[in-house]
Amino acid sequence: MSTPSAVASGKCPQPTKRSCGPSSGGAFVFTGPERWNALGLGSTAVFAVPLVYNTRRSGRFELGGRTFLLRRVVFPLDPPVEWFVVDLLEHTEQARTSLADLTAGLRRALARGAFDPERLRAMADT
Repeated sequence: MSTPSAVASGKCPQPTKRSCGPSSGGAFVFTGPERWNALGLGSTAVFAVPLVYNTRRSGRFELGGRTFLLRRVVFPLDPPVEWFVVDLLEHTEQARTSLADLTAGLRRALARGAFDPERLRAMADT
């Protein structure tokens, strides 16, 4: 278990929710290229460090010997795959892809039933 001074310094023995995690005790979700590329919409982005949304802080931090890019943003606690689709569409520039290409990929994915259209709308509205 980490100590308060370890958390305050951005150091943590393990990046887990039980010790301190990427968000130093709050909720967090890993996102970015690893999640975006897996959606099958045409994104092939690569980041040098994992992107983690959390409820406490923003910046680049070392946790458990690994570097993470933390962003303090609002997100669902257990995000469905459709939330990651919206996340990708909102970060096309970071993903180094065009909105037109992603939209075409999303149309194909919806046609084959890869995503729930109603849930996708709900995630886009949040």
